[in-house]
Formats: sequence, C-alpha cells, structure tokens
Amino acid sequence: MSQASRASRRALAAAAGLAAAVTGTTLLPSAPAAAVSTGLVISEAYVNGGSANATYTNKYVELFNPTGSAISLGGLSLQYRAPASSGASTTTVPLTGSVPAGGYFTLQGGSNGSNGVAVPGVDQTSSLNPGAGGGTITLASVTTAVDPSSSPNVVDKLGWGTSNSPEGTAATGNSVTASLQRNATGTDTDVNSADFKAGTPTPDAVNGGGTPPTGSVDATIAQIQGTGSTSPLTNQQVVTRGVVTAAYPTGGFNGFYLQTGGTGGSAADATPGASDAVYVYGSISAAQVAVGDSVQVKGTVSEFGGLTEIGSPTVTALADPLPPVQPLATSVPAAADREAHEGELFAPTGDFTVTDTYSTNQYAEIGLAAGDHPLIQPTDVADAQDKPAIAAIEADNADRGVVLDDGASINFLPRPDQPQDARNIPLPWLSKANPIRVGAAVTFTGPVVLDYRNSTWKFQPTHQVTDSGAEVATFENTRTENQAPGDVGGDVRLATFNVLNYFNTTGVAYDAAHPGACSYYDDRAGNHDTVDDCGPTGPRGAAEDDDLQRQRDKIVAAINKLGAGIVSLEEIENSVALGEPDRDDALSSLVDALNADAGAGTWAFVPSPDAADLPPVAEQDVIRTAFIYRPAVVRPVGASEVLVGSPAFSNAREPLAQAFKRKGAPDADAFAVIVNHFKSKGSGTPDPDGQGNATADRVAQAEALWPFAEQFAADRGTDAVFLTGDFNSYTQEDPLQVLYAHGYTNLESTTSPGEATYSFDGLSGSLDHVLANDAAEALVTGVDVWQINAEESVAFEYSRFNYNATDFYEPNQFRASDHDPEVVGLDLPEVGPVPSTVVAEDSEAVYSKEPVRIPVRVTADEVTPTGTVTVLDDHRVLGTATLVDGAAVVQLPAKALKRGTYTLTVTYSGDEQVEPGSTQVQVRVTNPAGH
Repeated sequence: MSQASRASRRALAAAAGLAAAVTGTTLLPSAPAAAVSTGLVISEAYVNGGSANATYTNKYVELFNPTGSAISLGGLSLQYRAPASSGASTTTVPLTGSVPAGGYFTLQGGSNGSNGVAVPGVDQTSSLNPGAGGGTITLASVTTAVDPSSSPNVVDKLGWGTSNSPEGTAATGNSVTASLQRNATGTDTDVNSADFKAGTPTPDAVNGGGTPPTGSVDATIAQIQGTGSTSPLTNQQVVTRGVVTAAYPTGGFNGFYLQTGGTGGSAADATPGASDAVYVYGSISAAQVAVGDSVQVKGTVSEFGGLTEIGSPTVTALADPLPPVQPLATSVPAAADREAHEGELFAPTGDFTVTDTYSTNQYAEIGLAAGDHPLIQPTDVADAQDKPAIAAIEADNADRGVVLDDGASINFLPRPDQPQDARNIPLPWLSKANPIRVGAAVTFTGPVVLDYRNSTWKFQPTHQVTDSGAEVATFENTRTENQAPGDVGGDVRLATFNVLNYFNTTGVAYDAAHPGACSYYDDRAGNHDTVDDCGPTGPRGAAEDDDLQRQRDKIVAAINKLGAGIVSLEEIENSVALGEPDRDDALSSLVDALNADAGAGTWAFVPSPDAADLPPVAEQDVIRTAFIYRPAVVRPVGASEVLVGSPAFSNAREPLAQAFKRKGAPDADAFAVIVNHFKSKGSGTPDPDGQGNATADRVAQAEALWPFAEQFAADRGTDAVFLTGDFNSYTQEDPLQVLYAHGYTNLESTTSPGEATYSFDGLSGSLDHVLANDAAEALVTGVDVWQINAEESVAFEYSRFNYNATDFYEPNQFRASDHDPEVVGLDLPEVGPVPSTVVAEDSEAVYSKEPVRIPVRVTADEVTPTGTVTVLDDHRVLGTATLVDGAAVVQLPAKALKRGTYTLTVTYSGDEQVEPGSTQVQVRVTNPAGH
C-alpha cells in the first residue's frame, strides 16, 4: 500500500472532468452524499511555510475550478481570521486573474522563516499569513472583510486546528511537511474534518497543474509513455485504447491500469524501451471498469511522482474487444529496465524472498528480493572503504528489490485524529498463521502490475487485497524451523541478546512521580502501549503494567528457550539512573520472571560492581548491559568490572566484564566475557561513508575496549576472551575492523551461514556479534543466530498490541525484540567429581531392641550431592538411605545392635559430580533401667 495518498487536485480533476461512455451511452456516476461544488473551492492550504524543516519557504492557498468553464476572480478575495478572533477577517487579499476549467490558482502568502524551497507555480503573491495552529481561511465573493461565521458572501472556507469558525468540525494534521488537501472524493460536505486530509504539499505547478491544453492527440500507450523517464506528451490531451489489467475502485488508488491489447506474454516486444501500459487516474471510471474490459480513454497526460498517468479521463467501452493482454512471465526487471515496463502485467517467475516487513503493519507492504536470499546491508559483507565492492552490492540490491503492495493507499496505524483512520480494518496479508518473515520464500499465484509509487517500484495486485492474498502470493512459514535455536554442540552455551528497552519501571509509574514527564504511543482504543518520551533520565519501554507483562512474557519465553548457560543482555533498565537505589532492580525482576517460568533457582544475575567502581550516576545511561547465568551450569569467577574513566564512552554504555567457569571447574579454567553496547547510528557525527552516524565514536570505543578486555582477562588469569553484544556496527565496518586487527574473530553462524541479527530498511546485516580471541575460539563448537525477532513484522511486538482489528499478540518468543539473539556452543574442559564431606551425628543412650536413627549430611563445593548413604558395622550393612538436598536419616533396624558402644562406618556412594566419601559415627546402646 502506498505511503502517501494522491494530491487533492488529482481527485478533484477526476471527479469534475470524468465521464464514461459505454457503446455510445453516457453513464453518470451515482450521486455522492454531497455533490462536487459547482463553483470555486479551496483545494489546499499550506500554513507552515518557512518554519524549521518546512517543505516550502512560504505559505500558500490553492483554489480549484471544478466546472467546464473558466471562472474570473475579479471581485473575489481570500481572507484569514485568527482562531481566537471574532467578527470580520483580520486579513483580506483581493484576487486577480481567472481559474481555467478544471484548473488551479495558487496564492502565495507570508512565511515563518527562510526554510524550504520556493513555492512553484504561484499565480499571485500576498501578505496572507495564516497561523499553523489554527484559524479560518475564507473565499469570499466580495473584496471587503467578512465574518466567516455568518456572512452570506462566504463562497467556501477552511477551518483547521483551533479554528472557531470551521465548516462543521476543523481539519487537523498540518505540519511543516503536510498541507491540508481536499479529500480524494472531491466532495464538499461542508465539514472540514471530513473534506480535508493532511498530505505532502502539492502546489499547482507540482505534477503538471495549470490550464489543460485544447485539442487531443490520438496515441498508442507506448507513444504516451515514450522511452524516457517522463512522457513526451505531458500536459497534452490524448486518446488511446487498451485492455484493463488492474482496477482499484476502493482503497484510495482511484484508478486502473490500461495495457495495449495483444501485448505481453512470450510475444516479442514491439516497442522496446517504451512501456505498453499506463495508469488512468479517475475514481468514478475505476468503479465502472473491470479487469479484461477493452476501452478507449481520453484524458490529460501527467507525471505523478514519476508515474505516467492519464487524468480527468473519459472512458468509452469499445464495441470490438481487443486481443487479451498476457502477463510477462519473468522475474522483476533490473533497475535500469523497469521504466520500459512501467504498469505492465507480470507473472513473476523464479525465486523471490521476503526482505522487508517493517511497514507491513502500517501500509500492508512486503519488501521482496529476487533470488533466494534477502537484500544485504553492503557493509555487512564488504569493507566500508572498498567503494567498488560497496557499489556492486548496492547495484545488486537495486536490481533485486521490489515491494509487494496491497493495491491500496491505506495507513493501518491507529490515527483517531485523522478522517482516514483505519484502525478497525483488518490488516491484509498478515496473521498469526501467516507471519510473513524476512527470509521466507515467496510463491506468486496470480498476476501483478509493475507500479511506481512513493519513489519505489512495486508489484501491485490487480485488485485491492483485503485478506491473506493467497490468490496473489503465498509465503513460506519459517517460524517452524525457529522453534528453538540450531544445534551448536558443546556442553555450555554462551548467548547475547538485546532485550528492546526492558524497563520494569513503566512510563505511567514514572509519570506519577514526575507529572507530565512522559508522552506515549497509544493503541486503537486510546490506551497507552509504549513510552514515546519520558525525558533523558526516564524509562523507554512499556507504558503500563499490562504492557510490561506482555513484553516480559515474550522475553522470558525467548531466554528460557535459548538453552544458554550464560546470556549477555543489552538495553535493560539501569535502575539507578532512574533514581532508584538498586542498580540491579530491573535485572533482578527479569530473573524472578525467568525462574517463575523455568523453576526456582534456574537463573541468577551477576551483581553490578560497587558504586565506587562505577561511573558517577550522572554519567550512566538509562539503559545498560548485564549478565544472567544458570548456576547449575556455570559459576562466576571474581566480581564483575565496568570500564571506568574512558572518554570514548561518554555517549554509550561502558563495557561490562565477567569471568565464568563451568560449574565444578577450578578457577584456572575460567574464560572472560565482555558485553558491549556501542553508540547507535541514529545520532552524532553525520554519516560520511555509509556506516551511519557516529562512526568515529564507535571506532574510539573499539580502541578502548580491546586493552580493557586484555587487562581484565589477565587479572582473572585467563587467556580466553569473548566480546559480545550490540556493537551497532555491521560486520565489515570500521569499529569491528579495529577488533579484528587486535586478534579477534567474528563468530558467524555455522548452522546457516549468512544469518543476520538485524533488518533495517529492507537490508539484512548483523549489529550483534560474538567475537573471540584465539584461545576463546578454540573452545567454540558451533554458532547460531536464532531468527526470532529481526525477521518478524513489528505487528507481533508487544508495543503494537491492539493496533489493528486483528489480534497479533502471542506470549511466545517471536518478536520479543528487534534484534536476534546469537548462541555459541563451547567445549569446556571436563570437570571431574569434586570431593565430598560426609558428616554423621553420634547417637547416645539408645535402648536395645529399638531402631537407631543416624542423621547424615553430605556436602561438596558448588554442588549438591545426590545418591545414597550406608551405615556398616565392619562389612555388615546395617541400613541405607537416599539423599534429599544432600541429607538423609539412616534408620537401623531394632535389635541390629546389642548393648555396647559401636564405631560404625558411614559411606557415601558418590554421583557424576561428587566423589564417594565416608566417615565414622559413635553409637552407644543401653538397656532400659531395671533390665
């Protein structure tokens, strides 16, 4: 689906000038709820001109003439009244000139500054200076100021924002990059909020506005298209014929595709370099044609955002059908060849792979790559300084990439302040059963049209898709193979996992303590889902407790299925930076949740260093790194350590180091793990060479990391060092090159080479890594990127709960974060059984002929012994018991011992982890008094 709807002038012109004739009989469209105005109307207003980041330097108001005759502007005026004013308008501008039939008139006004470019196609300049926050623009039939609330001289008016005199309710949504535009139906319902929508500013000169030419040219579609990027017949009225190949009466496209009869298929291209198809823009005609119809179209040629189209069409059914159009059976054309096939019907063949799902939940778009793998982040596979290699990958991406759309221009995100709010429309394509993931194979089951919208080449289905789209394409479900990580071998697993701003402090809780601190993203019911902004020292995660529970459930499911003994975490709350006394509060809460799911004691966390060994709180980020581990598998060796005092980390999270050993192993077998979260690419020094912003900062952080890692390892007496975490650097970028130069190897997937941990802008690459020096690499048995997050549509994330009429949320591991975890298998030295200590309590004054009870406890370092204990008198077995939590009571049968004092032997059987042991116990047996 397209990300921006058509300019209002397209809809207005189409509604005013289109008629359809079938076998000589004119069919008028059904009357809309309110007819298109028979006089001038305000068609667009841009009121943010000149502001910071504005599209245009000046403000402007556009008028449209929907009639068949020119209208003189003599005696008319455009006026503005501020939102808090009453009475007559405060500014009045008499108009001059005329507006041609079906044409536009642009009045340029004042400016808020010098930002933006000049408004094109201005017909008259003025001092009209409407406020961005609201007001009323009035088209009046007199040149004196009128009261927009009551004057009979009001021809049309537009109230927006805080206007106190709109038609009906005020329009909303204008911004520095959005004007208010009359809606796609072209109707004037006298309700501004219904008639106007926000969209990309399109003053009259943009897209070929102005007076339409007289006369018409009879031309083939190929002649209309030409062999260049724009039509040689732009702004000319043409007559052409063809077969309807796709029609979009619903969903906002308001048009259809027309292709020359008999073209396509395996037939030789009779018009090489020129497309045989064209888009016809007209909402009424789109509803009156059907795929397969043979029609004649008369209309004006224009270029809309790079798409050649015929507007203001008159459509006539041909008495004699044209030869049918056959879809072209091939893959997507290379980038340089697409213009020559713009609008043509395709039956895509060969392999296609999903490469982008980020905007699927918003626009129902699915990024595809021709071939058997997604598009690649260039610097993930080529050195950023190797310009020819980077250029080759970029060219390959351009040739292979195409977007599968839904044949509509609907924005499915909740937008209750917008007339086009689609929150209650089920999202097409996507469902729990059809998750559509990056890397999934695609099979086309129906034809599509090669379309160009929003500066993007797209495959459009021949009709709007409102369901799974199975009649257009089907998708492999790759969740099946990702129910658990791949087999990486070894006896201990090390993993790294970015947990997507896990804060156990919700936005609402923080807001209660800091009133007004937070803004939020809301679901379609208006409930907060996630924090938008709580300030630099506030939380960044869940908005309310139920949102936190949904986030936590997904993270817990993912971590408990990792099978890892050690997990380095990134993007978890640094509780002390939020003003809490315990730096590990959020970390502790996550471990509690993990243990509630996996069993008490399954997980533990590595405590933070003492406050004296940390940077000052004011220098710490609100997110941090951390370690969790399974005590039954590994044990920490020594305390954790944070790199303190390095200026390189003034804008990033300092590295956190911890040594670990296999449970039961000597400290000498320890290995070091240092978890990292380098500066992001989103801010800082602008990107000079395709590596994102702040590359120099990340390089400096890498330069500070490696000596810290070496010193920490030396302090812990180990040679083996792993560097884990979110380095915010793709595999071949400069920061990682620093670490490679100092002896570290990037551990790439052995289960499926080429797996990536992140997907951005349709390109796959790894920001998350596990690096190893030679000693650490010698321990590695296998590596897997567990593809549960980056491949998924954000619709499945906790943060998009109840965003759509379809419920996508499930408390499973899929889309627990936006980064995939990486898992590494380690073959650590064998751990022999540890010595045991057997302690038995002496028993005194036991009467003969009564049972004797001997309590026994067996202990061992780091292990709870299991097995049995036995009591012997010399070689005679007197009793046996099984240890429970390392303890047992051995009961000797009555009459087993006669009167006297005995030294008995207590033996422990041992188990796989604990050596056998024994001790002695004294038992004194007496007779009762009087015997």
